[in-house]
Amino acid sequence: MKALTVLPLMKDSAQLIDMPEPDESEGSVLVETIAVGVCGTDIEIISGAYGWAPPGQERLVLGHESLGRILSAPPNCGLTSNDLVVGIVRTPDPEPCYSCAIGQWDMCRNGKYSEHGIKELHGFCRERYRISPEHLVKVDPNLGITGVLLEPATILAKAWDHVEKIGNRVTWQPKRAIITGAGPVGLMGALMGVQRGLEVHVIDQVTQGLKPDLVSSLGATYHTGSIRDACESPDVVIECTGVPSLVFDAMEHVGAGGVVCLTGVSSGGRNIAIDGGELNRYMVLENEAVVGSVNANKTHYELGAKALANADPKWLERLISRRVPLDDWPKAIDHKPDDVKVIIDINPL
Repeated sequence: MKALTVLPLMKDSAQLIDMPEPDESEGSVLVETIAVGVCGTDIEIISGAYGWAPPGQERLVLGHESLGRILSAPPNCGLTSNDLVVGIVRTPDPEPCYSCAIGQWDMCRNGKYSEHGIKELHGFCRERYRISPEHLVKVDPNLGITGVLLEPATILAKAWDHVEKIGNRVTWQPKRAIITGAGPVGLMGALMGVQRGLEVHVIDQVTQGLKPDLVSSLGATYHTGSIRDACESPDVVIECTGVPSLVFDAMEHVGAGGVVCLTGVSSGGRNIAIDGGELNRYMVLENEAVVGSVNANKTHYELGAKALANADPKWLERLISRRVPLDDWPKAIDHKPDDVKVIIDINPL
C-alpha cells in the first residue's frame, strides 16, 4: 500500500513509498484512510526540524489529522464496518505516569508518550492502518469529509475546557472572547466561542478574502489590529499564533479575572521589550490567569466531535480550501495565500 513517509531529521526526505499492510500487532481495528489534513507540524517534520521513527524502523509515516472508515473491528467494541472515525494522535507512555494511567495522556508527566505521525508511531497518511478501538473516535456520518477537521477541533475543545475550569474557580459570567489567529485552530476557537453564546472577536493580519468572510459568517467580528483596539477587557483570550508580541498583548489586555489560554507554539530567538514588573502587577491585582494548552485526550476528541456536529456544515466545508490527491502530495505543502485547511485525499468519499 502507498504511504507518505520521511526520514526524521533529514530535510526534504519526504517520499511516497510502498509499504506492507499494517500488522495486527498494531491494533485489532482495520481502518481505511479517507483523508489527512496538513498542518505546520507536518511541514516542520518534512523540513527536518524534528520527528521520530518507530523503534527499529528508518522511516516515519506522516499524518496526524485524519478521517477514515472502519473496514473491520472486533465484536462488541462499539465500532462497526463503514463507521467514520478519527484516530487519536497521542498514546500513553508505557510505564505509565499518573496522568497517562487515567487517560489524561495530553498531560503526560514524563514525556514518554508516543504520537502518530510525529513521535515513534506511524501516522495516518497511508491507505490503511490498524489501531486499538479505544484510540478511535466516531464522528457524525453527516459531517462527511469535514470530519477530517476533528483533530484541530480537539485542540480548541481542550483550550475551552481548561479556560472554563479556571474561570469557574469563582463566580464567572464571561461575555467577550478574543481569538488571535484565523487559521484552522483559531477558527475552531471562534466557532466554539460562538457556540457558547459569547461575543467573539478574531484578530489576524489578512485584510480580505476567505478568512474575514469565514469569521463574519460565524457571527463573530474580524480585526487586523491589536487586542486593545479589538475589544476592551475581554474575559477570555485564546492565543493561536505563537507570535510573542501577541502573547504579551493578550496577557496585558485581558479583563479583570480573565483567562488567557496559549495554544500557539513560539519559535525561539526573538527578543521583545516588555515591562515585566508592570505586567506582573497588573495580572496579580486583577486576578488573571494564563495557561498553556497542547494536544488532547479522548474527552476532548468527543467534545470536538460534538462541536463539529453542531456547526453549520456549509461553513465547515469552506474551511477545506484545497483537496490534493495522494500522488500529488507536494502540492499540499505548497502554501497558497487563501489556504485555510489543505487535505490529502487517500481513499475519497
